Order: sequence, then structure tokens, then C-alpha cells
Amino acid sequence: MLTFYFSPGSSSMAPHIALHETGALFEAKPLSFRRKETRTPAFMAINPAGKVPVLLVDGRALTEVAGILFYLARTHPEAGLLPNDAEAEAQVVSWMSYIASTIHPARRQGLEHAREVYAVADKRLGRNDWAVGERYSIADIHLFRLYWRFRSSLESEPGAFPNIEAHYARMMARPAVQRTIEFEKKIGYELPA
Repeated sequence: MLTFYFSPGSSSMAPHIALHETGALFEAKPLSFRRKETRTPAFMAINPAGKVPVLLVDGRALTEVAGILFYLARTHPEAGLLPNDAEAEAQVVSWMSYIASTIHPARRQGLEHAREVYAVADKRLGRNDWAVGERYSIADIHLFRLYWRFRSSLESEPGAFPNIEAHYARMMARPAVQRTIEFEKKIGYELPA
């Protein structure tokens, strides 16, 4: 049994998309930042860090976006979210590391720095359909969620990130992404500034 704790629009959106991509059955547990539900004693007992996402796997907590995405990809190979070639899988891990360590904190380091980081990601993506060439993966989900969240705040010139914009459009066309956005929008976004 899978139980998914998330806050709409937050980093937890990435594993939420992956849950829809895999078709996994899960119980959704939305938490409100405004009401500080990630800081309650009940939730802190599940994740002492007081952060989402959390995926309970038969009652055991799995945290962090990359860990949950990797788990879902490995336990649902039929979804094709992780290549079965060692080098391509390493490329997925490389993208996931870059996204978590460089792209995610970039906006807090200033607008200009964030633009520079996204320019590197845009160049790295190139004209590939997906982060690892022609193969859609969990790296695409992770990259998409951050760009989705910060796209308008980057205030970039039109065409500044053509490859990421094309990737964003491909992601927005995916049924799992549409389903996740619709589901989370109904609950309402309470994203921290």
C-alpha cells in the first residue's frame, strides 16, 4: 500500500506526476503549508524533517523527490521511467543530482544566477526531446516541476531557454502531468514565496 503526502505545487508535484505515470494505486494525503500541517506532531512522526514529499511504502517512509522518483521507476518498470542501460541510467542520476543540487536552490541565489543555471540546463538538454535523448524518464519529471514553478519568475527574454520551453510544452501535453495539475489545482496552491 502506498500513501502519498504532498502539498500542491511544491516539489512533491514531481512524484505525484510519477505516481500517475506508473498507474500505481495510492492514497493521497494533501497537506497545507498555510495551516502548517507539515509541522504537526503527527506528520513530524512520519518525517522528522517536516517536509513533503513523503511516500509511505507499507508504512515505511521514503522521502526526497529523487528517492521517491527512483523507487517508483524501479518498482514500475513497465512505465519506462528509467532506462535499463547502465550509461543512460547514470545520465538520469546525473540530471537528478544537477536538478536537486543546482537548479532547485538557484532562485534563492538571485534572479541572475537562476537564469545562468537554466541557461546551462537549456544547453545540456539541447534539441533532445527528453533529458536523456529520446527516452522519457524521471529526470524529465523533476526538471519540468522546477521550471513549471519558477518559469514566470525568471523574467527571461522570449526565446532565452528554447530547449527547456520545448520540453515544458511536451511535458504539459502528457496526460499524467495534466491529471496531476488538475488534481492539485482543485485542492489549491499555497506555495511559500
